[in-house]
Formats: sequence, C-alpha cells, structure tokens
Amino acid sequence: MVALKIEDKKRFTSELFIGELFDRFWLCEANVVTFSSFSVDGRIRKGYYSQEECAEGQIGEYANWSSVRPFCFSLIRGRRLPESFRIVLKYPSPAVGNFLAGTGLSVRADQVGGLYLNIHYEEERIMCFTGVSLNFFTLDKLLERAWDEKVCRFFREKQIAYTVE
Repeated sequence: MVALKIEDKKRFTSELFIGELFDRFWLCEANVVTFSSFSVDGRIRKGYYSQEECAEGQIGEYANWSSVRPFCFSLIRGRRLPESFRIVLKYPSPAVGNFLAGTGLSVRADQVGGLYLNIHYEEERIMCFTGVSLNFFTLDKLLERAWDEKVCRFFREKQIAYTVE
C-alpha cells in the first residue's frame, strides 16, 4: 500500500468527477457527506437487467465509474465544498490479467481478489491509497509493489501531482 497526497485538488477532482480519467475503473462504493450523508453501493443488481443483457457478458460485478460519476458529481457540486467523500475504485477484473502479464510475477488473475484505489477527501485534503486483495495467503509483497508503481506511473503520465506520505 502506498499513500499519495494529491497536490492539485481542483484538477484532481475535476478529472475524477467531470473528466474521463478514472472511467475504466469499477466503483465498489462511494460515500459523500454534504448537508447529509450519501452512500452508493457499486455492486450490480443482476435482477435489474434482462436475461439477454446478462447473457451478453456486458454486465460485470460492479458499475463502471463512468456510469455513476454524474450522480456523485451532482452530490458535491454547488457553492459549498463537501465535508468529505470516500470513493473505492477497483481495477476492472478483465484488465488484471494484462497487468499481471506485464509484471512478470507468477500470480494468476483468478488469485487476485482486487486491485484498488481508495480516494479520501476530508479537511480539504485528498489522499489516495492503493490496495491489493488476494485469494490466497502470502508474505510476498511484489504484487502490491507492482500495483503501487502502476498507480504512481498512471498519476505521473496524467500529470496528477502528488507526494508520497
């Protein structure tokens, strides 16, 4: 796990809530606190979709951030800043295999429970935390370090200024 303090809050929140930078991620959950507390569970409710839609394979375990982003943006926009928000994004499961292939590690995609990016805003400070969930026990931290490096590289390539805390 690595903790990244975002330096340019305005640009980051613009990319998060208006831009498409994080759209490929899945939303696990979001909590936004303004005049009230709002929670979004990103898990897809399969019963909402027809059998044909589910059979096409386009319906995943979680909603894409792109589909929930406008709703979350509507919660924070206005004259006042939110008191806080917490967003848990998950790297899409279909992309995990490609990520693992690039690391040279012997971990299989089915052994990875998730690669996460946790975004916390509180007291006018934005922090991003990486996280890895495995379906087996290991003391090896190579996958965790590879994910940390990928997120840091992603932020650098997209010119998201941060400092490691």
